[in-house]
Amino acid sequence: MDEQVSAQRADSQGEAEAMVTAVAQADVTEEHGLWTSFAEAATVDAFCRSWLALQCRMMGGVRAGMILLGPADRGPFRPVATWPEGRRNLKHLTKTAERTLAERRGLVSRAEPDEGQTQNGYYEIGYPIEARGSLHGAAVLEVTPKSEAKLQGMLRQLHWGASWLELLFSREAVAAEKETRERIQAALDLVATAVGHEQFYASAVALVTAIATSLSCDRVSIGFVKRGRTRVTAVSHSAEFKEQTNVIRGLAEAMDEAIDQRETIVYPPPPEGASAVIQAHEAFAKEHGSGALLCVPLEAAGQAVGALLMERSAERPFDQKIVDLCRSVASLIGPVLEIHRREDRWLGAKVWDSLKRNVRGLIGPSRVALKLTTASIIGLLAFCFFAEGDYRVSAKTVLEPVVQQAAAAPFNGYIREAPIRAGDLVQTGDVLCTLDDRDLRLERAKSLSKLEEYRKEYHKAMAEREAAKVEIAAAQMQQVQSEIALLDKQLTHTRVIAPFDGIVVSGDWSQSLGSPVEKGKVLFEIAPLDSYRVVLEVDERDIADVRVGQPGHLLLSAFPSDPVEVTVAKVTPVSTAKEGRNFFRVEATLDQPHNRLHPAMEGAGKIEIDRRLLVWIWTHQVVDWIRLTLWTWLP
Repeated sequence: MDEQVSAQRADSQGEAEAMVTAVAQADVTEEHGLWTSFAEAATVDAFCRSWLALQCRMMGGVRAGMILLGPADRGPFRPVATWPEGRRNLKHLTKTAERTLAERRGLVSRAEPDEGQTQNGYYEIGYPIEARGSLHGAAVLEVTPKSEAKLQGMLRQLHWGASWLELLFSREAVAAEKETRERIQAALDLVATAVGHEQFYASAVALVTAIATSLSCDRVSIGFVKRGRTRVTAVSHSAEFKEQTNVIRGLAEAMDEAIDQRETIVYPPPPEGASAVIQAHEAFAKEHGSGALLCVPLEAAGQAVGALLMERSAERPFDQKIVDLCRSVASLIGPVLEIHRREDRWLGAKVWDSLKRNVRGLIGPSRVALKLTTASIIGLLAFCFFAEGDYRVSAKTVLEPVVQQAAAAPFNGYIREAPIRAGDLVQTGDVLCTLDDRDLRLERAKSLSKLEEYRKEYHKAMAEREAAKVEIAAAQMQQVQSEIALLDKQLTHTRVIAPFDGIVVSGDWSQSLGSPVEKGKVLFEIAPLDSYRVVLEVDERDIADVRVGQPGHLLLSAFPSDPVEVTVAKVTPVSTAKEGRNFFRVEATLDQPHNRLHPAMEGAGKIEIDRRLLVWIWTHQVVDWIRLTLWTWLP
């Protein structure tokens, strides 16, 4: 009996040991499979599923787990892996996941109880997945109750394990950057072939030929929009082509289809389906036997200006890498070729295009400053072409007295006194200067003595009754009396008298007392104070418009704020050459006397002609000059 019991116990113990061994072998096999899947994961989702399963097995006490991933720093973030894989309802982990993503730090929080329970005792651990400063997602685990120290240890273990995911995203970012650099370098190499040419057509041919060579395309074409339709500009490996051929028309229609939708069109469409209309591309491929097509619009300044179309055989369709490269080339070369195309046009086309662009800017809702400026210019031009103004002829002006009388020396003599000089005001009868009369008085005394002598001879001849002597003495007496009368008259003119009230215009003998003067020499010039005439020097280009009786205004340099009204009195046919131009003398009279005016004052005068259009007033001199110049040049 005892032996049987012992045997049974031995058998049971052996079975238990075998079972433990089998479970351990199964765990090792399963873990080995997880590590194999983790090492051979080809996608991010497979990598995350393997990592989550390994992480949960190594940490122990994990009831459920979830990984959320999405676009870096933008989201939305969605679950890509759960553990255990059969469990799908993990909504209770959402709140901790949202907190982890919002706060971007590791969290340990008590799980919310299920319905009907006050507390479930489980904990939730969340940790963000960051790589190179960008948030890619979060990992959230639900664990059984643990002590605070064990929970922090699990958080640290999750932190260390998350390094695998961070490494994964860092590698993907490096690979993406490398691929982007390679694509940009390839795009720049293709663009460089077009930039190296100065002419637009040469740049376009070089570009399509280089793309066809580097991407192994059967044919590459480029076209640009003109008058709302695309025209094929260049075809690879072809110097010339006819626009009316079916192939060129089909290429243009396919380009129009891509430009109208402003979408990159790939034919045949990718497996996920095409959102763009590809009827023209499909028709072209069927008609001309092109197995694969890729059409990329060219844009410049936010507008579609052309398209780039590539053709391949059906065995070599365009993958996403080629599509991205062609998009990069189009984004770089579009503005460059558009500038080349615009610069190669003739001048009339450039002017017309600029005019249309400005008109569209004026009509459209934008460019408010241009609209206001244009409206102001149009309003100003309309005002100038329809408004009238006073047409006035400007001329340099000088004041001259109406009467200017000279005070001359009555006989040869010497200046004795000269109290008056130029600029002094005089009245009628005022002594301007006095001549020395001593010689005249001596001469008169001498003549008187001769007269007395001749009178005695006359009386003696009368007493002796000598008729001949009487006649001779009488003649001599008469001669001496005439000389005395002349001397008396000269003595009465030794003082030079002002003939009328006025101002001394010229003459200053105060510094020349005793100086000899000859008979008839002008000593002073006197002008009246209230009688002036205005002399205007009118340019010969304006003299035809000046008439007698026209009013005008005068501004003198001495009184620039006090205009003087004048009236044209005389237009003289005498011209004066000054500064290479001819001026005619025009005389005008003051409408009202002014007591502050003085002779020789200068200023600017304007003669009012009539009212004319402002545009004519401002441009007539230039127009007349152009007419005269053209007439001179014409044979």
